[in-house]
Amino acid sequence: MSYRVTFVCTGNICRSPMAEWVLRHHVEEEGLDVEVDSSGTGNWHVGDDADARTVQALLRAGYRSAHIARQFDADWFDRYDLIIALDKGHARALRAMAPAPGPDGAGGGTAAREKIRLLREFDPAADRGDLDVPDPYYGGEADFDLVLEQVEAAMPGLLDEIRAALKEG
Repeated sequence: MSYRVTFVCTGNICRSPMAEWVLRHHVEEEGLDVEVDSSGTGNWHVGDDADARTVQALLRAGYRSAHIARQFDADWFDRYDLIIALDKGHARALRAMAPAPGPDGAGGGTAAREKIRLLREFDPAADRGDLDVPDPYYGGEADFDLVLEQVEAAMPGLLDEIRAALKEG
């Protein structure tokens, strides 16, 4: 069975689809058995394409892009091995959606919460005091390029984590 990764941001049109397509590129290049997708914590853009500036940043860097925005559903916790939030607010929202832990702290809720990670945790050079990937939506091309730079910086560490999980699995 494939290892499954999803990226989560606010509206699923900027940061999370960018991270999705960068990881897709790398897992396809390495031939890893990994399913990658993305979603948002909110429903504002459900059914929309990725922001044109996201698509342009990906294309300039040599990545592909095809995307329809969707909202993360609490029923999906069992579906994914790794749920990657793009900022602390997304991580909080995901933890709030996760099933509650059992009375002894065990159970589905604990396991679900352990799947939630911040993308920049995988970047050893990231400032541990600020692991948020900034929202480029109200910015310009340089803001989208910065997000892409931060996404790419996290990929080696994320790929190491995925490779290790695939070996264990």
